Amino acid sequence: MMKTALLVIDIQKDYFPGGKMELVNPLEAAKKAYMILQCFREHAPQGAHHVHIQHIALKPDAPFFGKGTTGSDIHDSTAHFEGEPIVYKHYPNSFRETNLLEMLKGWGIERIVITGMMTHMCVDATARAAADFGFKVIIAEDACATRDLKYGETVIPADYVHKAFLAALKSYGDVMKSEEIIASLASEINAARQSKIENSQS
Repeated sequence: MMKTALLVIDIQKDYFPGGKMELVNPLEAAKKAYMILQCFREHAPQGAHHVHIQHIALKPDAPFFGKGTTGSDIHDSTAHFEGEPIVYKHYPNSFRETNLLEMLKGWGIERIVITGMMTHMCVDATARAAADFGFKVIIAEDACATRDLKYGETVIPADYVHKAFLAALKSYGDVMKSEEIIASLASEINAARQSKIENSQS
């Protein structure tokens, strides 16, 4: 199996109902991200790794994700468990001025699965950077969420924003549904197990 790591990017409370920067359908996306997260947790003994990414705003007057605020906390839907790797970032690109690249290289990671928020911002920036660093990239299309954007007087619905950025990211990696990713990983793990058994018997 190709050494793979899951990134769970910025699934934080300010993006959910009642938060300071509510997205469109964040709960649905978080549920899909949780499915993949649980898959990686279960297959950790086979070398699957996962990393929580948490954005903390540097400016004291930041509109959301302020340091020490409840809104910056990781949402319960993809809760960070004690002992699990976590990276704190201050920019859209999860690699910028963090130890993420060092961490992934230390594990010998070759492929990255990306989930999280927002599709047009931190997911996009991180996916492009990961590809530039030479990782094979998979974006879980239904485990990401974004919001409506405005350009001039034109409001661009979140669904259009989401799909437009995913369409562009297909130039940097594979865009797949959560169930497809999980099934693919399970197939690889089973094949690796079978190969190991056959080698031990020969």
